[in-house]
Amino acid sequence: MKSLLPPLLLSTGLTLTAFAEAANITVCNTTGCAAKGSALTLTGYAKTKYPIVLAHGMAGFSKIGPLDYWYGIPQDLTTNGGKVFITQVASFQSSEVRGEQLLNQVKQIRAITGAAKVNLIGHSHGAQSIRYVAGVLPDAVASATSVGGPNTGSPVADVISGLTTIPGIGPIAADSLSGIVNGFFKLVGTLSGETFTQDSLAGLASLTSAGAADFNRRFPAGMPTAANPCGQGAATANGIRFYSWGGTSVFTNALDPVDYALVALQPAFGGQANDGLVPRCSNHLGAVIRDNYAMNHLDEVNQVLGVVNLFETSPVAVFRQQANRLKTAGL
Repeated sequence: MKSLLPPLLLSTGLTLTAFAEAANITVCNTTGCAAKGSALTLTGYAKTKYPIVLAHGMAGFSKIGPLDYWYGIPQDLTTNGGKVFITQVASFQSSEVRGEQLLNQVKQIRAITGAAKVNLIGHSHGAQSIRYVAGVLPDAVASATSVGGPNTGSPVADVISGLTTIPGIGPIAADSLSGIVNGFFKLVGTLSGETFTQDSLAGLASLTSAGAADFNRRFPAGMPTAANPCGQGAATANGIRFYSWGGTSVFTNALDPVDYALVALQPAFGGQANDGLVPRCSNHLGAVIRDNYAMNHLDEVNQVLGVVNLFETSPVAVFRQQANRLKTAGL
């Protein structure tokens, strides 16, 4: 038996070597795209026809040192055969400005890879970014997936926007606070390799109910109808597949400090099911994969640092399953 063990181990090692290869995880920003990490590709489960492009939400970033917005997700997708690009747009800006910034990076990614199309996945305000690209350059988009996207706005944005209009103190406080937010996220952007101008008030206005409604009038693809606002939208429009998922739990892990802040925001929702920032129906776009994961808004991208609901499907697995869904659809 002993004599069989070394050959067996050698054979196993050769088999793994034959199937495993190092693949880059690429980060894009204002200066272009560059490999910022790699992972061994061990399976083809998430090997889509077209590259997967991740678009972050408000207050987001691509990657700062070892920390990326999509905690552990790009690495898992790459391990399972996906070609992943992490994009960076302004942390705070209007939907249109952020969308244009993403559009420029999608053009770069297509030039780098030679791919005719890309699979876009946007979290939070990133949902509007990918919908903008899908509307402006539909021939370059194979699919658009919204994750916890405030597609019809967020009551939190409505409440904050209302406070900024209080006579006297409202505009003054808004200008002061927005200056602080813009300055801080200018620093965050610099650390992650971008130099976009930040505008937190423009970002806030985009995510109010009125701002989202205006955006939806101009970029309606995949949105549910006015007659059934909590239904599904068209699964395919302009040759693009639309998908979405989101959560409806707020406090999911006592070790995550952000959960406590999300609980404090609950009065804004008036009893609506939500993920802490986005109502359940607002996360609908195209084919709704699921709209009630036991996840909050940050859990949806495996944050903070993987401290999520232990009794729900891993967010990493949900992204992996979506990549396989795209692969199966020939995308």
